[in-house]
Amino acid sequence: MASDRIRIVEERVLSDDWFLLKKTTFDFRRNNGSWQRQSRETYDRGNGATILLYSLAQRSVILTRQFRFPTYVNGHHGWLIETAAGLLDHATPEQRIQSEVEEETGYRVQQVRKAFEAYMSPGSVTEKLYFFVAEYDPASKVGAGGGIEAEGEDIEVLELPFDTALAMVERGEIVDGKTIMLLQYAALRLFGTMS
Repeated sequence: MASDRIRIVEERVLSDDWFLLKKTTFDFRRNNGSWQRQSRETYDRGNGATILLYSLAQRSVILTRQFRFPTYVNGHHGWLIETAAGLLDHATPEQRIQSEVEEETGYRVQQVRKAFEAYMSPGSVTEKLYFFVAEYDPASKVGAGGGIEAEGEDIEVLELPFDTALAMVERGEIVDGKTIMLLQYAALRLFGTMS
């Protein structure tokens, strides 16, 4: 992707262990036409997808709870309530989220609907996240979920009344950005509860 306002001067790999951390020096042409040299670090972990499973009949949602070390070192207890999510790993967003939701929650969904896509932390992380919703029913539960132990996953599956999940956002019990965005989308577009 070329731009006549960006000229890359130097790229340096700082870490290529778990994901790729680079420091890039570039010249940026400002709105007034002048050039300014800048330097940024970018963390490239690939793109991902997330999904909110919902039931209109039961007015409920399926969420997960798992330990997230980065939140722990930032003063949180570390146990986040989230929508199922995963990195694309060379699959399409639709393919990946269907396998990820079954792996994490035990629910198999045939039809997923894309809600939107967003960059979650564009100041330093390259990841674009694809947001999906899908309706579930008790018959779509085909396994226990819980994630993959070899990948360090130890996921608890939660079925919550939709209104309870929204209240948990207000009380600060759900603090994961992607989950808050999908719950708000559901309130506006699926359950019709936001005014």
